[in-house]
Amino acid sequence: MSWNHGLPFLPGYTFLDVTKSAFHRPQTLTYSRGCALPTRPTVGIGQDPLLSEQLIQQELSELSFETPDVTYGSFDRGLVQDFIPAHVALDKKVLRYYAYFQENILFSPEEESHVRPVVIYYYLEDDSMCIIEPVVENSGLPQGKRIKRQRLPKNERGEHYHWKDLNIGADLEAYGVTYHITQCDAFTEEFLESEGIVLNEPEPMPVDPRSERRKTPRPSFTTAAGADKMHQFLTMDRKVLRFFALWEDADPNGETTPVTIQYHLVDDTVEINEVYERNCGRFPFPALMHRLKLPKITEASGTFPSCVLEVSAAEVQEYYSPKDFRVGQPITLLGRRFLLYDCDGFTKEYYQKNHPDLEMKPFEVPKKKDPLRGRRKEAPPYNGFGSPEDSLQNCFSLIPTPPKKNVLKMLENEHKVLCYRARLDSPNPGDENRHFILSYFLSDDVISIFEKPTRGIIGGKFLKKMRIPKPGSTVDDPEFYSPADFAIGATVEVFGHRFVLTEADHNVLKYLESNASRIPLQTLDSLRQTLGVETANSQLTTMADDVAAEPSS
Repeated sequence: MSWNHGLPFLPGYTFLDVTKSAFHRPQTLTYSRGCALPTRPTVGIGQDPLLSEQLIQQELSELSFETPDVTYGSFDRGLVQDFIPAHVALDKKVLRYYAYFQENILFSPEEESHVRPVVIYYYLEDDSMCIIEPVVENSGLPQGKRIKRQRLPKNERGEHYHWKDLNIGADLEAYGVTYHITQCDAFTEEFLESEGIVLNEPEPMPVDPRSERRKTPRPSFTTAAGADKMHQFLTMDRKVLRFFALWEDADPNGETTPVTIQYHLVDDTVEINEVYERNCGRFPFPALMHRLKLPKITEASGTFPSCVLEVSAAEVQEYYSPKDFRVGQPITLLGRRFLLYDCDGFTKEYYQKNHPDLEMKPFEVPKKKDPLRGRRKEAPPYNGFGSPEDSLQNCFSLIPTPPKKNVLKMLENEHKVLCYRARLDSPNPGDENRHFILSYFLSDDVISIFEKPTRGIIGGKFLKKMRIPKPGSTVDDPEFYSPADFAIGATVEVFGHRFVLTEADHNVLKYLESNASRIPLQTLDSLRQTLGVETANSQLTTMADDVAAEPSS
């Protein structure tokens, strides 16, 4: 594009050079033997090519022997150091200043202000600061970190504090509080001097009047050992003197009531509790007198209405102490007379150690004879409702429970039943053809009777499971039927009905023979005769059938 034809260089006034044929960017540097050289113009017509080559060789020789002072510097200088950013070079480098601020105290007659020392930390890494107040034990002031790490504003224009603004004797104002810098540490002093800042002379830290007053010991008073409540609490805590006594005027009939008198050594208080025996008939309210200090001598006259007004502490001259409690002698407490007859082991050791001059005379109190003790409890007679065992449970507790059963016997004899065939012994001719099955259950010794259906008679359950008493037994001491009473031909009376046993199965004989020591011989013989004849007849019939079946020889 060419615009050297006198027209202004504006859009629409420039035209392309139609004669231009080379559009590449010209090369300005060439490399020869590893060195960058400016491109030489092409040898023109009439120039000597050897001269051009000689110039190039001369320039290369000058470059090889020339010292690059401008570009790389002299050989005497060391290598160029690597660039280190500020956040790496100044990492963990902190300037520390010691300062203080004054806090005004209002409405205090002893002091006007507090001098509170602080430590100012300036972090060179990011120009942030934090202010910390050292913690003083039992100072009563909230101490510790006052301002967390941040860039503190310097003025209203948005500027922040810089380390150049900090010096000894200067004031640092942050959030309405003025901190006066008095000293700095050795690293801070060395850093500021290396940066050309002249430090002022260190200033002494002013004295806090409150701290000086705390160092002065307050006047103390030594309390007598007898009136030192703290010493008494530390040495006598949980130590109680226990006396056993009789309250003589408790019953108008002259009977005494046993009580326990407890004297607490930690605060010289007395507590009285009643002792209740089992079934004594008294209301269970053991606290006869709650824990309190009992006055012994008062200035009140005999006409003082003590039933209406209580005696104040100003009117009490003396309280009861351990010296007033002596075993074997009576003592009157709040108008009630108590006879001390014994004490526990700790109380005896305490008196032997602290009051050896006091004589302790314990004695035994005769025990009252209980007219009901030793008498056998008799159960009331059976009233006829339910079984005797169930009715007897009403005498043992207010809420009766089922009687206990022999679980082991029930498990051993489960599903074991002794079956007998019986007939009804009745003067009525219609009862001759009635047949019954009497079952005896060994698990719980109950009997049930079942009637077999016959012509004109509907069978079914005649008697549910229950224990049947023998005739002639009393209600108070009943005697029930057992397998020993069931002999063949024996009569079993059940609620006015008489049953005669006629037969029994083989399981009955096996069970009775296994327990022959508890079964009468008469019962076993009756069963053996009845079952043995039938067995012999069946054996003869079987043998006859076998003989008839054999072939003749």
